[in-house]
Amino acid sequence: MNAIPTEFPATTHDTAGTTGAELDLQREAIAALGHELRALVDATVRTAAPVEVLHRIADEVRLLRGQLTGRRRTRAEIPAVDEFPGEIRMYSPVTGAGSPLAPPMQVTADSGGAVGRCTLGIAHEGPPGYGHGGMSAMLLDELMGRACIAAGLPGMTVSLQVRYRRPVPLETPLWVHARVTGTEGRKVFVAGSISTEEDPSTVVVTADGVFVSPDPDRARALFPSDPSVLRRQDGPDRDNLPD
Repeated sequence: MNAIPTEFPATTHDTAGTTGAELDLQREAIAALGHELRALVDATVRTAAPVEVLHRIADEVRLLRGQLTGRRRTRAEIPAVDEFPGEIRMYSPVTGAGSPLAPPMQVTADSGGAVGRCTLGIAHEGPPGYGHGGMSAMLLDELMGRACIAAGLPGMTVSLQVRYRRPVPLETPLWVHARVTGTEGRKVFVAGSISTEEDPSTVVVTADGVFVSPDPDRARALFPSDPSVLRRQDGPDRDNLPD
């Protein structure tokens, strides 16, 4: 499920008293920690260390975890370093520089939609040497949502059909492409694909998706911590949209 940017100001949560420079410093620190955590995850899934070493490392990690003190954000709380609605999501499992789970994918908009670049690691493995199919779907879902944003038609995923043509190799730079192919009322139809940087003409995964912008009442129910309200987008298929 993708974030829903709107025409309202990007930062909708409370950042009173925090300057842009302070936010940048915090984001840099989060990204640095995320980088080291991803390296730790990679070392963890590769290691053949003996049992006693694994127990010792687990104890040390437990001690480190205890140093992350202070208030913890709640389930639906927007991090102060994020822009929601917006494109900065520091802890996104796809693009977040602060996430130990993310590749993380770098995204740029182009005239035809959105382009992403990333490299899946051993932690994203499905079949030996290849990416898990769910990772491909997640990359495509994220980028297809970004393509909607680039087209000025932000929305949430209601349908995603993925076709796996070839296995996606790990530790290989990937290109992910997405573009809007049509609209129908509040529905936006999007196509996406994944290929390797080495052979960009050979598509290994494709997807077709349908995205929809919820009306304001539905948006309030989905995002109660977000004070902004999505502008109403009436369309002929409005009453037939899924809940």
